[in-house]
Parts: sequence; C-alpha cells; structure tokens
Amino acid sequence: MIIQKPRPLAIQRDAVLREAVERIRQPARRDFLRRSLTLGGLSLLTGCSLVDEDSVEVALTRVSRFNDDVQGWLFDPNRLAPTYPESMITRPFPFNAYYGEDEVRQVAEESYRLEVTGQVADKRKWTLAELRALPQADQVTRHICVEGWSAIGKWGGVPFKAFLQQVGADLGARYVGFKCADDYFTSIDMPTALHPQTLLALTYDGQPLPPKYGFPMKLRMPTKLGYKNPKHIQAIFVTNTYPGGYWEDQGYNWFGGS
Repeated sequence: MIIQKPRPLAIQRDAVLREAVERIRQPARRDFLRRSLTLGGLSLLTGCSLVDEDSVEVALTRVSRFNDDVQGWLFDPNRLAPTYPESMITRPFPFNAYYGEDEVRQVAEESYRLEVTGQVADKRKWTLAELRALPQADQVTRHICVEGWSAIGKWGGVPFKAFLQQVGADLGARYVGFKCADDYFTSIDMPTALHPQTLLALTYDGQPLPPKYGFPMKLRMPTKLGYKNPKHIQAIFVTNTYPGGYWEDQGYNWFGGS
C-alpha cells in the first residue's frame, strides 16, 4: 500500500488558482468579469481565501453580484441604445436558443393568454388581439449575444413602460420576471423595464413575430445582452423577491447589460 504525502499548501493553492483561471475563461464568466480582476484582486475584493473549489465559486459569485450592482448604478434609464436604418438589418437574422431550431415551441394564437401577476392592480389575462390594439412602436437595434456575435433587426410592439402603467404595476418594485412557453425564464430590474426602448415585441421586420424569433411575444431590450430577451412569453410578474433566471441560476451575470 502506497501512502501519498499531503500536497504542500503552495501546490494546492496553485491548483485552485488554475481552476479559478479556467472558470474566469469560461464565456459566461469571461464576458461579465471583463478580465478586470487578477486572482489576487479576486481574493481581496471578495474576502475569500482561495483554498478549494467551493471558495473559488463563492468568490466568483460575489464578483458577479458586485458587477450587477455596478451595472445598476451606471445604468442611465434615459440613455438610448443606437438605432440603425433598415438597410442595415441582418438578413437572415440568426436563430438563437438553448435548443435547436427544429425544437422551436409552437404556441396557438387562438388560445394564447398573457398572464400578469404580482404587484399589479389589473391581473386579467391578455389576448393577442388586445395586445395588438395597444399603441405600438418600432425599433431597428442591435442584438448582442454573450457568445460574441451581434445582429441588427427590426422589432415592433408595445412599449413595456406603457404596458406596466396600463396594468397598474408597482413601478417602485425591484424586479419584473418572465415565464415562457419553452420553459425559459428570466427577470430584469425595474429601471430597465421602464426604459423607453424596452418593448413587448409582437412583430419582426413588419410581420407577426415568427415562431423562431419568439411568437407570440418576446421582450426586446437593446440595453441588455441577448439571453435577457426572453421569447414565447406566457407570464409576467412584478415582485420585490429576486426571481433569478435560466442562465443566471447557472452562473451568468444577472444584470446582463450590453
């Protein structure tokens, strides 16, 4: 029987630091941390001793939450994202989801009802016809994906601020959450929800929103990265309780500003 000697602390720490580097290099982590931290800075900023995998994960989570706070402080609810002429629209606009295009969810227009719950006065369900009857707006803006690509598209729909006012939402609440027909879910901060370019998108390029782009409705926010723009929305809720999200619960940055 061979008894292995305990690895020296320095060697153990080096292995943990290498693990931290690999985690920072992961796309979700790398893009959000922006390579702004050294490993020493990671330890100092979070107050964590990087001695094992769990402590590395705790440190990275704390940095991500700090990043959320900083982005929230810097966010200007009146600053508009760039807009473009229709001649610059990316054709075809890319499909993107956590599943293949052949698995796109099909939602029946006739039976569709948008649920609105939480801290709102009017909790009735909305048909597509009722949503289309509300004042609409169009935008040609850039979609920025966390994977590193971007594309310009034209979306039309209901300004989300107007919709929240219509249903008597508590505009002082912290979060707005979304549940989708494809089991996706996410949430955003209220200042982003009230941004003038945040849309409940019902059309793409002047036509009813195609299934692959999120029929019957998606949230379009040019101030956020792509994964914060949920498709096939079935329910919206306003809350002060942190709702998380599909990717956010797996380590992605929650604020997700572009």
